[in-house]
Order: sequence, then C-alpha cells, then structure tokens
Amino acid sequence: MRITIATTFFVLTCLGSAYSQVAVIAHPSVPIDQIERTELEDFYTGDIRKWSNGEPVIVFDLKLKSDVKKTFYSFLGKSTSRMKSIWMKNMLSGEGNPPEALKTEEDLLEKVAATPGSIGFISETKANGSVKVLIVIIENDQ
Repeated sequence: MRITIATTFFVLTCLGSAYSQVAVIAHPSVPIDQIERTELEDFYTGDIRKWSNGEPVIVFDLKLKSDVKKTFYSFLGKSTSRMKSIWMKNMLSGEGNPPEALKTEEDLLEKVAATPGSIGFISETKANGSVKVLIVIIENDQ
C-alpha cells in the first residue's frame, strides 16, 4: 500500500510540474486589473497601442525559446514565427516596432516593474508585488 501511495504522489507531482503557468504582468499604473485573450492579442500584434487612459502600451517579450514563451503565444493562438512576421510588417509600414525582447524572466519582471504602461509575461512563480498580474495562463486552459 505504501508503494502505491508514494507512486501516486510521485506521478501527480511530476504531472503538476509539466504544466506551464504563465502570469501576464503589467506595471501597477496600467488602468486595468485583468485582461481577456483577445485584448492581449491586440496589444501584442500592435492593433491596440494605448491604454484606456491614453498612456502608451509598452510590450515586452522574452528573447529565448522557453515553455513560458510557448505557452503564452499558444494562448494567443499565434506561433512565435507568426508574431515575428506581424511585427516585421508593422515595422516596415511604420506602424510600430517589435517589442523589446529581454534575456531572462527576471529581466522582464524588472523592466515591467520600472516602465509605466508596460506589459509582459513570466512564470507565475516569479511574479511578485512589484507588478500587477492581469491573468494566469495554465497550459491546458487554452
């Protein structure tokens, strides 16, 4: 019986860690406390460039491929290559630049916390009181 309980606990622990939980974070000054997928997609594609209070939306991305980045863009219904294509089109048409891509989640957290009007995404476990969490994306919730 002990082996069965221990084995079950181990399997459940491993399964739980296989899910990426991503926090969409924003600077505390942004005028919203939660966000819908479609609005988030509009920010990241450049279709919406200002918050409701007129402040510019400043979007941040992660440079390196990771489960966090994959989960985030999967939630948006876009691949990273599709997003790069959208950003390139916006840049070439003079409609905006691609988001600044930061090397680590810690760098992104610090940048969002220090930049009014900004938004980004990190592992939920890395989010802290220096930013607002607008939504938590659980990999299987898509």
